[in-house]
Amino acid sequence: MAVQSVQRPADVREQALPGFAVAVIREDGLWRCLRLAPEALVDLDAAITELRELRSTGAVIGLLDVDDEFFVLLRPTPGGVALMLSDAVAALDYDVAADVLDLLRVELPSEEDALDAPPWPEGDLAIVADLGLPADELEVLAAEVELYPDEQLATIGRRCGFAAALAEVVSEPR
Repeated sequence: MAVQSVQRPADVREQALPGFAVAVIREDGLWRCLRLAPEALVDLDAAITELRELRSTGAVIGLLDVDDEFFVLLRPTPGGVALMLSDAVAALDYDVAADVLDLLRVELPSEEDALDAPPWPEGDLAIVADLGLPADELEVLAAEVELYPDEQLATIGRRCGFAAALAEVVSEPR
């Protein structure tokens, strides 16, 4: 499911959060990863724009590990962007997660529904199915409360074939 990006005013951008934002690119059968600007963790439009500027002939996927609380997968498409949020409840506390739900046209969960709720993923669960991780397995992985988002993203990397490139770029000092 592709959605259109919406511009976010520059004066709304918050201070960067802990975590990482990485672009994963596949060209000519090879994977490479690049760090995105820290602003991508708080401004969904910045992440989408930065991914679109890569202009690759192969797959381009954005991975956001936000504050060790949740992850977002982004994949630019000709008609917009495919999005997957690992936990919709994060939208109550994080603007970038709320922006994902907004673009997906999904209502924010109520605080009562969110209280002690297990993680519930929203968006395109088949976002990386063509790369080796089926939608049902991504849904199970996102709901795994024993794993931190960086561990979940590393698992996605292993299943899709870019784990080594991801580990290399994530371990680099900023």
